[in-house]
Amino acid sequence: MVINVPETGKYEIENIVFDYNGTIAINGEIINGILEKIVKLAESFNVTIITADTFNTVKRAFKNTDVNIHIIDSIDGTIQKKEFVEEVGSNKTIALGNGRNDELMLKEAIISVAILNDEGVSLKALNNADFLLKDINHFFEMIEEPKKLVAILRK
Repeated sequence: MVINVPETGKYEIENIVFDYNGTIAINGEIINGILEKIVKLAESFNVTIITADTFNTVKRAFKNTDVNIHIIDSIDGTIQKKEFVEEVGSNKTIALGNGRNDELMLKEAIISVAILNDEGVSLKALNNADFLLKDINHFFEMIEEPKKLVAILRK
């Protein structure tokens, strides 16, 4: 996906990296309707769920899909998330998260989104994101209509 943002630049997005708990799942259970939306995204992007998998549910949730799962340590997760985004290419990655351990991943990605949802959002994550969405479903609306991304990213 190519997104041309006036006075900001051209974004060539290949990867979308989602934090799991608090971003697309609540208490380890994926938010209703989100699995199908992520699976559909995986048809056009390299989609990865990055998580410490606190509730041991992520592999079950994405079983038999083309979505990549990347498990990190709960102790050193902040650095591991950042390094993963660097590895896949910061300049072609959208990252989404809500927790303090997402702050460096959000700072690293070319486009980063803090997600509020019911669990709230860390101020560290928020301060490193390009923008905040109050619900993960709004992100899927933006991806389907990239002009919404242009509107929020332009100077």
